[in-house]
Amino acid sequence: MNLLAETLAWLTDPAHWTGPSGIAYRLVQHLTLTLIVLAVAAVIALPLGVAIGHTGRGRETVVAAAGAARAVPTLGLLTLLALALGIGIDAPAIALIVLAIPSLLAGTYAGVQSAGVTTTDAARATGMSERQVVTQIELPLGAPLILGGIRAATLQVVATATLAAYVSDTGLGRYLFTGLKSRDYPQMLAGALLVAALALTLDLALAALQRRAHRIATPHHSLPRAHANFPTAEGIT
Repeated sequence: MNLLAETLAWLTDPAHWTGPSGIAYRLVQHLTLTLIVLAVAAVIALPLGVAIGHTGRGRETVVAAAGAARAVPTLGLLTLLALALGIGIDAPAIALIVLAIPSLLAGTYAGVQSAGVTTTDAARATGMSERQVVTQIELPLGAPLILGGIRAATLQVVATATLAAYVSDTGLGRYLFTGLKSRDYPQMLAGALLVAALALTLDLALAALQRRAHRIATPHHSLPRAHANFPTAEGIT
């Protein structure tokens, strides 16, 4: 009980919220790193996932590679990268990108495939090009699963970004490492709670987007009006 009271006192101390080592600054650092990592990982994973889901080609190879990347211990990879690149933000950023890609890739190709062959063939029968099938059929219908992949990757990155403080003075993880070194357990618990609060906030926001995408991902919004009587993906998604 004393630990919780001391943690609350630490969090509510105005001195811990200001300056380059304050909570506000660390929070911005942590969030910025998370968004940059997700953006870079998305540039790599989303187009690849769309291509795999649309064509079905190379799925086994890419899925195996993504699974191998998921199995790599992030701390071990971070340590190796830090030895190669030196102290700084580059090593944790690369390690986090590797961590984020599998979830983004899996969510994207699963989402694109969820449109179903019957629905995409019906769209082609109306004269749609392959690009139109992807942008007007597969992506809108697959949006809930794609957002699910983004949501999973976001939670993984936010939680694991605490390791960035292992090799750089960045993010909320600094409170955990500093608290551990100095045996300042209220500071450690405060850092953990801050990371959990950030992760929960982002998860709730993405969950709301995912629910909205699920509501609008219907054949009525995806297929041409003149062909609304074609078989739908309602039972597939």
